[in-house]
Amino acid sequence: MATEGANGVEINGASAEKKAVVFTALKPQLFVESSKASDAVAFYKAAFGAEELNRVSHPKRKADQELPLLLSAEIKLGSTSILISDLSDDSTAPVKTASSGLVFCLETEDVEAAVETAVKAGAVADGEISEGEGTCCGGRVGKVKDPYGIVWVICTPAKKFANVEA
Repeated sequence: MATEGANGVEINGASAEKKAVVFTALKPQLFVESSKASDAVAFYKAAFGAEELNRVSHPKRKADQELPLLLSAEIKLGSTSILISDLSDDSTAPVKTASSGLVFCLETEDVEAAVETAVKAGAVADGEISEGEGTCCGGRVGKVKDPYGIVWVICTPAKKFANVEA
């Protein structure tokens, strides 16, 4: 029997009267090949106009090492913060290898200019810009893959519908 529990939901037939947990943010974290996180931050600034909010380097790296291991750099893209980190073989690292299966969607009214800017910064366009009902948001959509293997879908804002049921 499945058990559910959180924020006052039933657990095995008994009501769980707990104080609701409130999250203040969701920050995706991208792990890139070791020593390339700084390059990734520079790319996201050039390609998408990201703003770097802060940066934390590994405190145990020696001064004589060429490239410091970046524990995280927080960038702001639109209203979202994203953490960029170097992969590490450190036993405490949450991720040990780069993985795929992650896609970011950026909304803009000028899809062509956004794709062009990303390509000039080093991304690779994936197909042509498409438009219409068959696209993910019903508007104009372009895709690029950044130098770190992440796919970015760039589209016009999703259309709002009045009668949407959950």
